[in-house]
Amino acid sequence: MSNILEVKNLTMHYETLDGDVDAVKDITFNVKAGESFGIVGESGCGKTSVAMCLLQLQAENGKISNGSILFDGQELVGMSENDLRKVRWDGISIVFQGAMNAWNPVVKVGEQIREAMREHNPKSTKSQNTEKINELFNMVGLDSSASERFPHELSGGMKQRAIIALALSCDPKLIIADEPTTALDVVIQDQILTEIKNVQELLGLSLIYISHDIAVIAEMTDKIAVMYAGSIVEIGPTEEVFKSPKHSYTRSLLDSTPSIMGEKKKLRSLEGEPPSLINKIDGCSFSPRCPSPSNECKNQSIEMGLIKVGIDHYADKCCSGCISE
Repeated sequence: MSNILEVKNLTMHYETLDGDVDAVKDITFNVKAGESFGIVGESGCGKTSVAMCLLQLQAENGKISNGSILFDGQELVGMSENDLRKVRWDGISIVFQGAMNAWNPVVKVGEQIREAMREHNPKSTKSQNTEKINELFNMVGLDSSASERFPHELSGGMKQRAIIALALSCDPKLIIADEPTTALDVVIQDQILTEIKNVQELLGLSLIYISHDIAVIAEMTDKIAVMYAGSIVEIGPTEEVFKSPKHSYTRSLLDSTPSIMGEKKKLRSLEGEPPSLINKIDGCSFSPRCPSPSNECKNQSIEMGLIKVGIDHYADKCCSGCISE
């Protein structure tokens, strides 16, 4: 199975009055056609910044200083805005974080979706677009009549389903779902996740699912990347990473997640706060919070980088306290 997305050594920082914030540091990963790829980590670790870089939608003060983003054979870094418009929504679409509040409150939902379809496929007629919207709404579990309603007339779950329909409206090859179930209760969250999986399997789409909830990532993805302080500290097949986590941060995330399987155990919280990314971090960025750091790790004298720890499984090169054998 070929790669539809190849990200190599991607580095991006935000320019601020207090200095540069290194939000994305030397990120490398691939997504295959039809694959579900998860990015998980605490708030502020750089997950959404990676998503914005993939679409070249980072804020004006966000500067890519190194790396390559190859989508379907096209290099996106350095691409002109006109060419990027042909990739966005047609090639890569996104369900934004907090998407329930993204609708224009004074325009009907269906018309907002038609606007995107007209922009990317001006030859299609209104009746053709309406027919496609009805099909998409049916696909995500919405009645076609919802397209004639204003956003405030829809519940949170209905708005989220409509956003997914919007993301599918131009037949993309890759969808980025950035915390798509934020602010939804667990019942609606499960329904939304089921709809996303069903749509992906039905259309053969590639999916990048971003979340701080590692349990959701386990349900949704084939492969997972664990991010901390702007870097990927572990990456590999989801089942393998859950079965045999190598990095101490990954183990800490799993230890803080309840499970209905196996023996009952007390959940462990992760003490401390992620480091400030405005200052250069030498060595292991997780060492101040690591449950069992070595002296080398504490001194932050180690050179970091991913090393192979299994079949398609990689973890940050670190001290014996961070990587388990």
